[in-house]
Amino acid sequence: MKLAVIGLGMAAKPHVAALKQLEGRVEVTGLHMRNEARRKAAAKDYGWPTFDSIDAIAADPKTDAVLILTPPNARREIVEKLTAAGKHILMEKPIERSLGAAVELVEMTENANVKLGIVFQHRARQGSLRLAQMLRDGALGEIAMVRTNVPWWRGQDYYDQPGRGSFAQDGGGVLITQAIHVLDLMLSLCGPVQAVQAMLTTSRLHRMEAEDFATAGLIYENGAVGSVVATTASFPGDVESICIDGTLGSAKLEAGELTLHWRDGRIEAFGEESQSGGGADPMDFPCDWHRAIIENFADYLEGKADLLASGRQALEVHRLIDAMTRSGNRDGQRVDLPEI
Repeated sequence: MKLAVIGLGMAAKPHVAALKQLEGRVEVTGLHMRNEARRKAAAKDYGWPTFDSIDAIAADPKTDAVLILTPPNARREIVEKLTAAGKHILMEKPIERSLGAAVELVEMTENANVKLGIVFQHRARQGSLRLAQMLRDGALGEIAMVRTNVPWWRGQDYYDQPGRGSFAQDGGGVLITQAIHVLDLMLSLCGPVQAVQAMLTTSRLHRMEAEDFATAGLIYENGAVGSVVATTASFPGDVESICIDGTLGSAKLEAGELTLHWRDGRIEAFGEESQSGGGADPMDFPCDWHRAIIENFADYLEGKADLLASGRQALEVHRLIDAMTRSGNRDGQRVDLPEI
């Protein structure tokens, strides 16, 4: 796969490391950043060519696909130009700042027959893959309850960066910027949510526009019930977890490690124990999962694999965040998830 890269902000670190490991499988045709000085410095550091505009990437016959790492408020024009040129897209989460805008971008790519993948790297962890297969096989029986916890920490210096935690740039706070990864994994494992009752607020630990704390009760379409607690105000930060209680046993996915408790008393463990970016350094995790996402996208374009996380699939977590936000803004009233 011949891949161009747009944007090299904070999220770029694991992508760059992954692309270096994938040399020979993925060729970087060039990178683009709006800041010319930073673009040239990055090109020198990574040994990659540069593009001086999005139009140049769109017109490049060598480039098959584009990895977009910009903030969500900078996506629409980029996607418009790339889809018009037939370039396939792998994009960092979130798709856009609101559900409506995310739907528009997904439909734009679908109408142009452009393939769209979303970087939800938590799906690529070994524990996640193992649990997903077990749930498909019905090993836990029927899902009865799901408890999701994201006890992360970000210092005020993180939110002092321009645009961080704002609706104009990020589209919100902890839900759409941090917890979206875990919520997406939760939905991919347990199925879509039907209704929510939520509370969103900003704790006294942060000065920011959007929420740093969110909690909700959930009703899934399959009849299961659940809860979510997500925050960036839990010092010093801990690993995220998803606990699934089934009729035959329970599963706890904590970071990348899966622990199973069976009703007959057996206990099993799988996966790897690792950091997840829940502490003060958001990039404190390995690049393995990003490498798996990029390699899967390349395999998908060549017809060798199903896509781990498509744009259409990613709309499920946008639906959930939209409903949680609306419920939180309505004093916790029950909100049904919108149709898309």
